Amino acid sequence: MPDQSDRLGLPFLMPAQAQKHVTHNEALMLLDLMVQMGLQALEATDPPPAPEAGHIWALGPAPSGAWAGQGGKLAAWVDGDWLFVSPRPGWCAALIPDSTLRLFNGTDWVALSAGAVDNLAGLGVNTSHDATNRLAVASPASLFSHEGAGHQLKIDKANAGDTASLLFQNGFSGRAEMGTAGSNSRKLVMG
Repeated sequence: MPDQSDRLGLPFLMPAQAQKHVTHNEALMLLDLMVQMGLQALEATDPPPAPEAGHIWALGPAPSGAWAGQGGKLAAWVDGDWLFVSPRPGWCAALIPDSTLRLFNGTDWVALSAGAVDNLAGLGVNTSHDATNRLAVASPASLFSHEGAGHQLKIDKANAGDTASLLFQNGFSGRAEMGTAGSNSRKLVMG
């Protein structure tokens, strides 16, 4: 059996181990640092003169002073000394100075941009999406507001014979429908 976990490198308690509380506390301390991680800086090279407990820096390739030789690692101030941890691909952290979310890709801490949520297979807000309802919202109301002069809700169809409509349901059974069905002429279909 290995002596640490695969993803976070947390130490395991071993059979017949003395002072198990030390190993347990080390694992808790690592979890405290890495879960909901906040970084003070990226590519840091110089240790701060008065670090605060629990603060973490993502080090650059050639840091100096007490960080020398620890390039690319995370440096955390714990119990009056520096603890160095190698980040793993997929770890996320908030960069505290600019309030951005960062993802470690194995080399760099890259910013997650608005494009990071493009081309999702689906999105459920307070509910689950499915293959037909790729955007699903369970809420007392939904708001689509303007960004300037006005706002349009657009429902497009692929071909003239297709349907583009608003369907009003009760218990997931259609009760009224408004839209175009079967042609491209301008008409209102209600049922």
